[in-house]
Amino acid sequence: MSPVRRCSRTACGRPAVATLTYVYADSTAVLGPLATYAEPHCYDLCSEHSERLTAPRGWEVVRLATDSGPVVPSGDDLEALANAVREAARPQRGPGSGGTRDIDPQEVARRGHLRVLRSPES
Repeated sequence: MSPVRRCSRTACGRPAVATLTYVYADSTAVLGPLATYAEPHCYDLCSEHSERLTAPRGWEVVRLATDSGPVVPSGDDLEALANAVREAARPQRGPGSGGTRDIDPQEVARRGHLRVLRSPES
């Protein structure tokens, strides 16, 4: 099996560059960058078919910006990754150890390694 995803259109063998998703409740077709992995209810399209895409009468087409260049992680991405690694490496204290983790005053809730933080405006 080829690691390159192909266009979903019949008889088109070109590599896919965009993913098409239908939002039936809003009568909208959303065309965006190629999804990370193939979804059963989405369609991968090559550049030619994504440029010529039209929607049924009464429907709206939303075209999300696609970057043709290589993806470069931003500073926020790298900082979030570093924080996640630090959090995962922090020793866990069990219920019988008498101690708890330091709780951030901005933290509202926690689920596993994810935290919900209070908005800075409040």
